[in-house]
Amino acid sequence: MKTPKYEVADLLRAQLPQLPELCANSWQLRTLYALTKCRTVALGGHIDRCNHGACASLHISYNSCRNRHCPKCQGHQSQKWVAARVEELLDVPYYHLVFTLPGELNQMALHKPWLIYNLLFKTAWAVVRGFADNPKYLGAKTGMIAVLHTWGQNLSLHPHLHCIVPGGGIGQSGNWKPLPKKGKYLFPVRAISKVFRAKFVAGLRKHTDQPPDFYQKLFNKDWVVYCKRPFKTPYHVISYLGRYTHKIAINNHRIVGMDDQKVSFTAKNYRKGGQKQVITLNQREFIRRFSQHILPKGFVRIRHYGFLSSTGKRVYLEQIKTQVGTPCNKIPVQISQHRLCPACQKGQLVTIAVFDCRGPPILWINRINIQKNIS
Repeated sequence: MKTPKYEVADLLRAQLPQLPELCANSWQLRTLYALTKCRTVALGGHIDRCNHGACASLHISYNSCRNRHCPKCQGHQSQKWVAARVEELLDVPYYHLVFTLPGELNQMALHKPWLIYNLLFKTAWAVVRGFADNPKYLGAKTGMIAVLHTWGQNLSLHPHLHCIVPGGGIGQSGNWKPLPKKGKYLFPVRAISKVFRAKFVAGLRKHTDQPPDFYQKLFNKDWVVYCKRPFKTPYHVISYLGRYTHKIAINNHRIVGMDDQKVSFTAKNYRKGGQKQVITLNQREFIRRFSQHILPKGFVRIRHYGFLSSTGKRVYLEQIKTQVGTPCNKIPVQISQHRLCPACQKGQLVTIAVFDCRGPPILWINRINIQKNIS
């Protein structure tokens, strides 16, 4: 993929003195500082040499911050996570559900993210598990993978949960029980939406002390649970997961313009069928919106439930595989363990020296400069 012309880190470095006043807490500030240092001399780095005999060129590489909110550090983590999920994939239909919170809860989500986002996970699983347990719909114990996203295309706060649910579950006999019908949706959409709203508001009442009209406003709105058709093949499940699991609020490739005051980025307008548009914000507002999506320290944003949980997989997964099969051998997922030489595009880069935040030793800088002069 082509290197982006602009980066979130460029913007953060330009506004470095103002970052403290643009963040809601010290954890957000620490995260932004980490992003400004990513792949710079501040984190140290290493000297690499191409192992292709005809090339043998030297390169300086700076270390990554490895922060989960960094636009430059998610690719490899996503590959590793998806590769692990391939091993667990079953040869059954998979369904995609999206549980979305109404805008009335945005302020509470900003001030109490642990409460609101944990309750979103808990409620979504309670709804899916409840419908699956019901003999009218399935009558079996199912599983679920849930991924939290907190943003909309314009970087506004828009908390929602992407869920992948297999089309079946473990019946009382211990055998796999498929859905009675191969329909468009996993369970009835309207029923799911109403139960989701009722359960979430009930959980909110237990943990917050709000005036009665606040809860009534929540009940007066139609909550959105979006149910997509089942994935065409297990390959499409993996393709989807690869795009969504380690996604962040905005990637560098979406930024199309930046000056001393403003930043412009592309966004899809879903009210107009996903039409692409360009949004321009002043730099401070961009950073403020970006900071809203920095999750609390230690918060788990990808969770597994039922027979797809860590405990459930140990107990049930191999047994289910013997009954329904697995398509894993048909799905190539490669994890790049090597770095291709940017000079010759043939050899692999091999690390031959490391350095700290003081930067590359002058010996190596001289060698690289000589190499540039020769070429």
